[in-house]
Amino acid sequence: MSDSSKHTPYIAPGQSMREMTLRGIILGSLLGIAFAASSVYLGLKVGLTVSASIPIAVLSITIFRALGKATILENNMVQTVGSAGESIAAGVVFTLPSLLLMGMDLEFFHILLVALLGGTLGVLMMIPLRHGLIVQEHGKLTYPEGTACAEVLIAGDKGGTSAKTVFLGGGVGFVFGFLNLITRLWKETSDWTISFFKGASISAEVAPTMLGVGYIIGIRTAANMMAGGSLAFIVIIPIIKLIGDSLSTPLFPETQTLIRDMSPGAIRNAYVLYIGAGAVATGGIISLIRSIPSIVGAFKRGLGSLASSRQASSQMFLRTERDIPLPYVLGGSFILILSIWLAPILNINLLSSVLIVVFGFFFVTVSSRITGEIGSSSNPISGMTVATLLITCLLFLMVDWTGVDYRAMALTTAALVCVAASNGGTISQDLKTGFLVGATPSRQQIGILVGVATSAILIGWTLLSLNQAMTTYSARNYPDFTATVPADAKNVEYDGRVYRQISIPELTEGVPTGRYLVNDAGKIVYLIDPGVCGTDLKRPVRMTEAPYRNFKAGVLPDSTLTFLTADGPQKILTLGDEHKGITAGSYLVDSSGALSHRLMPVTKYDAPKARLFSLIIDGILTHKLPWALVLVGIALALLMELVGVSSLPFAVGLYLPISTSTPIFVGGIIRMLVDRRRKDQGSVETEFSPGVLLASGLIAGGAIAGLTQAVFFILDWNTAFDKSHWLGAWANSDFWTLVPFAGLAVFLYFVATKKKRNNEADNQTTR
Repeated sequence: MSDSSKHTPYIAPGQSMREMTLRGIILGSLLGIAFAASSVYLGLKVGLTVSASIPIAVLSITIFRALGKATILENNMVQTVGSAGESIAAGVVFTLPSLLLMGMDLEFFHILLVALLGGTLGVLMMIPLRHGLIVQEHGKLTYPEGTACAEVLIAGDKGGTSAKTVFLGGGVGFVFGFLNLITRLWKETSDWTISFFKGASISAEVAPTMLGVGYIIGIRTAANMMAGGSLAFIVIIPIIKLIGDSLSTPLFPETQTLIRDMSPGAIRNAYVLYIGAGAVATGGIISLIRSIPSIVGAFKRGLGSLASSRQASSQMFLRTERDIPLPYVLGGSFILILSIWLAPILNINLLSSVLIVVFGFFFVTVSSRITGEIGSSSNPISGMTVATLLITCLLFLMVDWTGVDYRAMALTTAALVCVAASNGGTISQDLKTGFLVGATPSRQQIGILVGVATSAILIGWTLLSLNQAMTTYSARNYPDFTATVPADAKNVEYDGRVYRQISIPELTEGVPTGRYLVNDAGKIVYLIDPGVCGTDLKRPVRMTEAPYRNFKAGVLPDSTLTFLTADGPQKILTLGDEHKGITAGSYLVDSSGALSHRLMPVTKYDAPKARLFSLIIDGILTHKLPWALVLVGIALALLMELVGVSSLPFAVGLYLPISTSTPIFVGGIIRMLVDRRRKDQGSVETEFSPGVLLASGLIAGGAIAGLTQAVFFILDWNTAFDKSHWLGAWANSDFWTLVPFAGLAVFLYFVATKKKRNNEADNQTTR
């Protein structure tokens, strides 16, 4: 018998009920598309995404109750299909915008193929790992979001008190997040500097999702993460600040800003990220080595299944143990290699295609174990992508593949692996949920493949739409440079004139990397400043209406600020609302004194992780990577293992901002206090205890609030609640920010330690 015999799922293996239905697939696909769009936005805006499985499970239960009762396995299928959207969106938006920084076009079919092929790779690589990681390590790998999602599904199926606890947490988490993120009654993060220790700081993101994750993963893992974050922000950053305060030139790898002028966050981005990336890569390798027996066992079981089928054995696996057969996995992997190699738009050679599948298997394993230990919310996918880039670029460097095309190839390789690792972590959470509720693994695996296909189409459209909406054209003049315009260069109409678009992927005759518009003579007129990773914050819009063209500004002083246009510099005039028919704002004044353009503010998408990946590619292939910092991270991870500390969660804490680790640590402390209180009461905290149920609800409610915030931004409703109309200066107070979060933590402790009535206890433990 397999190890699954030690676990009794909520739905018995011999019990048959509706699972993969057409309405479930359609609803899951629609929800996945919606969450994918929001994840693209959040990933571009702040460099992170929100786990979608739990919110989708809650929405599925609610929607199906309105349409007619659904089975728990049908609801599980909806969240499995829908969860693919967020995971592959994260992999795409963390990587592919780097192409814009390299001066290249970001094309729809490129995005589509990376999302589709990378997402499929993640599913295929996870299939032979399921038994080893989900079944054999049940009780060791907690998979907090997967467990929380199972709690939500079971509570929704039972109704009664259990459901009330989960939905209470969901409601509290959503209201807390709405007041915080949308009405902005308090800041998202409380920041504190340590005055007697220059450069040291600590901060906390007051998020119900992080508090719930910390409670579920427990004090040990949460403390390891906090230790890593504390080392970064209380030790390493102050040391860098101490050394750099006396320097009069930037310290490599930073090239512009002096250390004395950098904030702790800027020092982290410039230096500590490399240390964290080295530590995460090392912790992942150690984790992979430890999991080799489980991996080998999983493959042996798969091969045994194949041999049994060939011998036409009458022995049948239980429904809850059936995976997609191994021949399909091997055949699918071979087809993936060919598809990646032969797709001309990806520009991937055969060696890189093989590397993608090898790296994909490696980091899907690592990602799955990380999510099993600390959850998807803290899964450092970007750290794994950094490791992939490091290895790929070093291999390219060894064979002298350092040209522009190879930089794009290295990025696409990393992007495919990033999508695979992200989706692998997500599907492992889904399979854990299915393991707990009694789903059929093969149907879940088919379901998430459907989710990958449906979400991949919208991800490319969303990314390109957001980029195009915020793209501006900044006038440039390089009189000594004449471009060679390709015959197939596309025409672009801007400001009433037609130009040809060219790409300059590396510094050429003093012209920086970028995409440009040139005139018929081959002279550069505009830089295409992308909406993603761009820099220009003003968009000149030509004024053609009579009130503007007839307005005469008169002679403006020579000291007046100017704005460069294709016709030369024009002076900037700011008008109030005193002129009839003219909207207040900043305008450009032409040589006749008329208002030629209105300057409209534009908010660019920073895409911080894409910037980091672009820096790594250029750093290695141009011999500028700060290897000393990477080696420090490797050494730290090895030292943690030597003293008996699990290096992976420690490395994750070192890599992530301490603002993320702090609320997780608070959740871990509450779990520790609850465990002690329950031990004194003669009981223990289990998967179905009120604290875990409430924490699951907090994760769901907080995630839905985060996605609601994304919708407000997309619809430009983000100014609907101005904090100056509410608490004034208090809304920016770091102390006030901690008050509601402390209240939320006390509420979690109170519910977790509250004694259950007898009938409630019976309801909680029914399996």
